[in-house]
Amino acid sequence: MKTLSDADIMQLVMQKQRAALEELYDRHIKLVYSFALKATRDEQQAKAVVQAVFTRLWTTEKGYDPEKGQFVNWLLTITRHITIDHLRAEKRYRNVIPLEPERWESITDHPANDPAEVASRKLIREQVEKAYRFLSTSQIELIQHLYWEGYSLSEIAKMRNEPIGTIKSRLHQTLKILRNHLVLEMEG
Repeated sequence: MKTLSDADIMQLVMQKQRAALEELYDRHIKLVYSFALKATRDEQQAKAVVQAVFTRLWTTEKGYDPEKGQFVNWLLTITRHITIDHLRAEKRYRNVIPLEPERWESITDHPANDPAEVASRKLIREQVEKAYRFLSTSQIELIQHLYWEGYSLSEIAKMRNEPIGTIKSRLHQTLKILRNHLVLEMEG
């Protein structure tokens, strides 16, 4: 496989040959990671971008077209788009209370960090945790991908290899469950 061109290996990736994806990963991990690290300035975010890039290579249906340019340029274009999406999602959710309960009490830049506000956040945390108990793993993952990781519905559909209508329906049901449970908790 080491003697094949990137374009040939990408064709094998399109046929879902795991060894081909591993070869592309070995060849281009340093380039993709350094690009992502330079853009995000954070090792964990850069690793998340790398994972998303190679997941995209595995799940893409269009693939690479050698007539449109070099493979490396195509790969960096994908990396750039995913990095931009990642940074937008990060910016969008920077001030949102994180779902991990252990992190809720350590929010220092909250505008009102007085004891009443801490108690309020604790109550919200408990309510969200209770509401999550009513969701399946698939529903929780959908919420994580969409609202916390910044993926679009179409990207989630591709990742899960499901029709976008199924994803939209699942999201609607998930939000309905959360809404109903949180309203009941607040009223009761």
